[in-house]
Amino acid sequence: MKLADRISQVPASMTLAIAAKAKAMRAEGLDVLDFGAGEPDFDTPDHIKLAAKNALDAGKTKYGAAAGEPLLLEAIANKLNRDNQLPYQPENIIVTNGGKHSLYNLMQALLDPGDEVIIPAPYWLSYPEMVKLASATPVIVNTDLSNNFKITPAQLHQAITSNTKFFILNSPSNPTGVIYTPDEIRALAEVILDHNIWVISDEIYEKTLYDNAEHLSIGSLGSDIFQRTFVSHGFAKTYAMTGWRVGYMAGPVDAIKAMIRLQSHSTSNVCTFAQYGAIAALNGPQDCVAEMLSAFSARRKVILEALNAIPGLECPQPDGAFYMFPSIRKTGMGSMEFCEALLGSHQVAAVPGIAFGADDAIRISYATDMDTIHKGMERLAAFVKSRVG
Repeated sequence: MKLADRISQVPASMTLAIAAKAKAMRAEGLDVLDFGAGEPDFDTPDHIKLAAKNALDAGKTKYGAAAGEPLLLEAIANKLNRDNQLPYQPENIIVTNGGKHSLYNLMQALLDPGDEVIIPAPYWLSYPEMVKLASATPVIVNTDLSNNFKITPAQLHQAITSNTKFFILNSPSNPTGVIYTPDEIRALAEVILDHNIWVISDEIYEKTLYDNAEHLSIGSLGSDIFQRTFVSHGFAKTYAMTGWRVGYMAGPVDAIKAMIRLQSHSTSNVCTFAQYGAIAALNGPQDCVAEMLSAFSARRKVILEALNAIPGLECPQPDGAFYMFPSIRKTGMGSMEFCEALLGSHQVAAVPGIAFGADDAIRISYATDMDTIHKGMERLAAFVKSRVG
């Protein structure tokens, strides 16, 4: 059977491939330490689970509105106004099957062949593939350690053409953990407004910040940029709800209506009772968020020190999210070769940087326990020593 051209050019997820290989090795009895996970290792907080259970008992098991449950739309609007100074109303919001689905919906609804989407690299690996699935063109702008993995206003300006539709801004970033400062956000906003393009602000790691780092939503800078902003968000990372598949997109009403039409003919509504768990997440106690952040912060300190103590590796300090992105350039190996050898010889799973557009680095998640971190870094050090000397 001939596959559609648009799917033939999209590779399988490297993160899922690494996870599958690690799982197969575990099934063979091998002690695999997994640093590939892009999800918190904590359980969903009890009050969120209880809200979903209560919704089930109350019969919240029927079809719902394609846009989302009205109470959740209201809770999201309140959150965006309160936390981010974004004056969205419920009609500006669609609830989707995870944050990833919000981005996919947006691109399917608004992109045409010939449209271009500017994506700074390193990038979350699904961005360019979703653009291609919408028959549009990803325009990759490379960044590196010298500019702290951040696109500059000059780079953004240079990448914009008459075909540019969107610029994707991910802060805090997956995979690097970098956060754009308020001044950097303002400078990028000026370029966006000068060229009349749109910005997609992926803020899924908004609450995972360290050392008093500040998260600024680009749309909060003024009415002009607000009107040209889409915000992608969700509950997976902040509330350890990755399997619940509840996310959302906020933006101009006409675009959101188009996304609702698309969703009504694809997935329909997000799981109804899961949405009631999401309501409890936003409206309930936030102690759980602080507790998870405290654990991530302690792990970050330990793993950063361990990585930078390994000759041949160089790792910048991330300001957000829960990933390290160490450079492996001095090893002389490409990231796929490095990760395959590391998994095969020392049973440590990490994600090749090439998946994120940077072949001279690997992504290591510290969404795991301290014991695994200590053992994993010992094995990583032994592996690098065996290759570099």
